[in-house]
Amino acid sequence: MCPRTKEQNEQIRLQRREQILDVAARSYFRTGGSFDIRDVAREAGLGYGTVYHYYPNRHLLIEDVLESGFERCEQVTAEWKNNSGSSRDDRQLLAYCIALLRLWQSDARAYLVYKMASEHYAGLPEKDRQHAKRNFMERLYVPLQSIAQCEDDSVDHMLAVLVGCCGMHYYAGNSELDVDRIALLAMQAITKES
Repeated sequence: MCPRTKEQNEQIRLQRREQILDVAARSYFRTGGSFDIRDVAREAGLGYGTVYHYYPNRHLLIEDVLESGFERCEQVTAEWKNNSGSSRDDRQLLAYCIALLRLWQSDARAYLVYKMASEHYAGLPEKDRQHAKRNFMERLYVPLQSIAQCEDDSVDHMLAVLVGCCGMHYYAGNSELDVDRIALLAMQAITKES
């Protein structure tokens, strides 16, 4: 048996990191953020030392979970921004809501970014909380607000509908979301139609 190449070792390292981040995001919902590195290791089927090698404490782990979630959410926002014109198009905004819900349904890290934002990142230490809030505003909220062309709190209400409904998927164990229906409900917050 030949020893692994440098590329193979790097691939294994990346796969383990992704596995750890996915498990940590799901653990956050199950434990309310009070999970331990040992819990993540057990659920991921990895040794404690392996997980500890990547993340010596929970705060560093949550920091990376959020950063990878930010990156994934930014991709959806960037794609939507590229597809929408300079004027607001409610069909494009509806498509954004659907894309965001689909991402959240399959990616706990991406959902966690918005879930924690709705709680003002209260579970983080103060210095991390301010950094996360600033990241959210600059990277996700302001671009959405400018494209949605809303100066009032309509975007907040839209996101509250999306976050709350998706929470049923993570907290109540509902396997499938009625993405189209939820997106239409969220759009009512922007268009103010009943």
